Amino acid sequence: MLAGTAVSANDLGPFRISNTQLETVAWSEIGGWTADDHTAAFKTFLNSCKAIVRGTPPGRAGQPFYAALQSVCRRAVAAHPHDSNAARIFFEQNFRPMRIAPLGESNGFLTGYYEPIIVGSLVANDEFKVPIYKTPPNLALRVPQKKVAAASMGIWRRKAHRNTGFYYDRTAIEEGALAGRKLEICWLKDPTDLFFAQIQGSVRVKLPDGKVMRLNYDSHNGWPYTPIGRILIERNVVPRDQMSMDRIREWMQANPDEGKELRRQNKSFVFFRETGLAEHEEPMGAQGISLTPGRSIATDKFIHVYGTPFFIEAELPIENEKSATRFQRLMVSQDTGGAILGPARADLYWGAGDEPAHIAGRIRHPGQFTMLIPREIDLVAAGARTPLPRPRPAFAKVEDKPEKTSEKPEKPAAEKSAVDQKKTDQKKEASSGHKPDKSERAQ
Repeated sequence: MLAGTAVSANDLGPFRISNTQLETVAWSEIGGWTADDHTAAFKTFLNSCKAIVRGTPPGRAGQPFYAALQSVCRRAVAAHPHDSNAARIFFEQNFRPMRIAPLGESNGFLTGYYEPIIVGSLVANDEFKVPIYKTPPNLALRVPQKKVAAASMGIWRRKAHRNTGFYYDRTAIEEGALAGRKLEICWLKDPTDLFFAQIQGSVRVKLPDGKVMRLNYDSHNGWPYTPIGRILIERNVVPRDQMSMDRIREWMQANPDEGKELRRQNKSFVFFRETGLAEHEEPMGAQGISLTPGRSIATDKFIHVYGTPFFIEAELPIENEKSATRFQRLMVSQDTGGAILGPARADLYWGAGDEPAHIAGRIRHPGQFTMLIPREIDLVAAGARTPLPRPRPAFAKVEDKPEKTSEKPEKPAAEKSAVDQKKTDQKKEASSGHKPDKSERAQ
């Protein structure tokens, strides 16, 4: 949902997102737009469209943005662009580009994620003793969905500590609160492996017989997500410019006791489900479709609609930690995450295995976001028009306004003198029949 964006028949207004800068741009202003592989982008977009055309989720019914995107998707399903140029033309004919950033900033923020491959077992023993749990049957009773959503947005943090209905936190679960309830899907060797699998939202577990079990995010305990990397920075353990998932893992493995304490600072705990995916298939995103490495992104589900395309421009450490590879690519929102909050915030999906893990772990970088807005967004609410915002002037600035008071403030002597002089001049003009011309009014 585009919070604050959609308009109803009774409340027509311009396209906007709360606390967000939106600026219309021309396609020619997007760096690398024509050079991108639009065939690959269209294929990823089409995957989203097939799901969108099949039906509207209950929470999207009546939302103008979703309806507009659904209209574009119907044309996408029927289209068969024969090359990258034709695919690019499809996007240009069906969307308008709009720069999007948090209020007062020019860039958004990018991170990366991947699918871990971890050795595990279907039975517990001295080597494999860290359980991966499925969703407890009493979770829905203890944590209503609206509270889970609120906690994900970070607005339930204060209440959670005193609310007896909140579910077990990470510490309680790691200490055995769910043991013996037949919720274990499988077991891993290291709690750090489980922790990172929960952050990524999916995992491939390699069993002793060579088979691979595919697990995906199913639910979580409702507690807010706390980034432990931020804690390490605040404690001066890892410098901000050196922070990465690899550094976090290295520190936790080198300091197991401190690592346990750090891990438990994040009270959020993820439960998984078995997907039955083949080994060659990519994991499912929150939209319910397979992700595409290098094209799928996770965005804030409370702001954006799954299937929305975003063109991302950034310089990312893809080759190694010190590289600054130019990244200019059309991505599609197909997933979400507890830490992915804000209008210009994206997690880039890179694939499964060690190399995608290293790339994803290095990315904590600013990036420019251009959101593709369906052209139908102009025609919503039974034909009523929703105008797009006018381009933001380069010289625009916000000035503080004085608070209103019941009494009129006393004018400075110099200002009163100027007002008196103006009244005198106006009397002279009236008597002489002279009116100031444009140059005089401009002074």
